Order: sequence, then structure tokens, then C-alpha cells
Amino acid sequence: MLRERLARNRGGEEGFSWRGVEVSRIEGFSDAVFAFAVTLLVVSLEVPRTFDELLSTLRGVVAFALCFALLYSVWHEHYKFSRRYGLWDDAVAARLNAALLFIVLLYVYPLKFLFTYLSDVLLGFSTTVRLPSGAVVETIRNDQIPLLMVIYGAGFIALQTVFVLLYLRAYSMRETLQLNA
Repeated sequence: MLRERLARNRGGEEGFSWRGVEVSRIEGFSDAVFAFAVTLLVVSLEVPRTFDELLSTLRGVVAFALCFALLYSVWHEHYKFSRRYGLWDDAVAARLNAALLFIVLLYVYPLKFLFTYLSDVLLGFSTTVRLPSGAVVETIRNDQIPLLMVIYGAGFIALQTVFVLLYLRAYSMRETLQLNA
């Protein structure tokens, strides 16, 4: 009894009964997908062979930190939903969760690209890249920036839409979940 009451009150949400106490297979899979998404943020970095390469690699720390913070906030919202409602046995919620995970994985590279570009601009770093052929090119042309922002915005809206749909699903099951004001 005490263990159940403590589990339901975790998370600092006074008066909110947590229904999803045990980690489900879907939550475990979701956590693995979020971990993989964070890995994708880092995996493109090669181990530096020279000090200059190390300094060049460290340029990406700000962009990585911003991307990590955004992914963490999405993961945390997913965690709270899981604990609040524990709906992963519901087919609709499970499909919405799959859509959320798909968007997260699809969103990782545009997110990293955007924040790498913005941190380079804000910190005064070069926004050019040397290709293996030796040619130097801009990472993005000025006429491409609006489309980059559309891609970023579309990903953000898609994530938020899935969360709205998840919460609407929980609300539609308010009788079953015994939700109250």
C-alpha cells in the first residue's frame, strides 16, 4: 500500500495519481529510441587525431547541448504522460507513440543542422565546410534558411500535435482512467 502510494506521488505532481508505475515494453523501447536519437547527434563526430581537430570538434558542443536539451524535454514529456496515464496497452496510444518516435528520429538531423549553424553564426565560427575533394562550400545559402526554418517548425508542430493527440486520447478515456478535476 505504501509503496503504491509513493509511486503514484513521484514526480512532484501533488494530487495527481500516477497510473503507469511499472515500465512497459513500449516505454523501454521508447527510451531506447530516445537514446539512439541522442547517439545520432554525436555519432557523426570522428575522434580527433590532432589538437586542431579537437578544437574544431569542440565547436559543436553548444549545438549538441541545445539539441540534447530539446530531446530531453520531449523525453521528459513522454515520461510524464507514461506515468500519468499508463495507456500503452491501448492500441491508439501505442500507435501515437510510434508516430512520436518516428518524428523524433526524423527530426534529429535537421535539429542538429539548425543548431550547429546558429551556434556557428552566434559564436563567430566559419559556416563553410571543406569537402573530401578539397573544395570549400557554405553549409547553407541565405536563400535556403527560410526552408530550414520551415523544416524545423514542421518537426516541432508534428511533435506537439502527437502530444496533443495523446492527451486527447487520455481525456477520451477519462472514465476508464477515473480522471477527475
